[in-house]
Amino acid sequence: MLGSVPLMAVIIIIYNVLVYVTGVDLSAVVMSFTLISGEEWSVHMSDLLLLGGLILLFFEIVRATSSSTSSIINHGLSMLVFVAALIEFIVLAPFGNTTFFLLTCFALFDVLAGFIITIVTARRDFAVGD
Repeated sequence: MLGSVPLMAVIIIIYNVLVYVTGVDLSAVVMSFTLISGEEWSVHMSDLLLLGGLILLFFEIVRATSSSTSSIINHGLSMLVFVAALIEFIVLAPFGNTTFFLLTCFALFDVLAGFIITIVTARRDFAVGD
């Protein structure tokens, strides 16, 4: 059952917790590095959220290659995660920023990749003829 939980829900929940429970400023600098060029590179909390979202999106796409029943449930739940994220982006003020927009796009890519990979895999599995 845990295999059908969309990983993109994790990053959306983390964003919700950071905004509503902890009140963390997402533009706060978490760490900074001086590059060889002498330029100062600052990593913000929002950057870490996006990195986490990309990592989870990668694992979601890898999991989408399975055509099991839990994978199909995962695709449906991923669609619900995307719709919930889209509603939060449009309606709630703390979510109307580029960071959450990109996380919503990650959720959309998860839905599209899941359905497309499943369809391509199913067509290959059920190919008939020469």
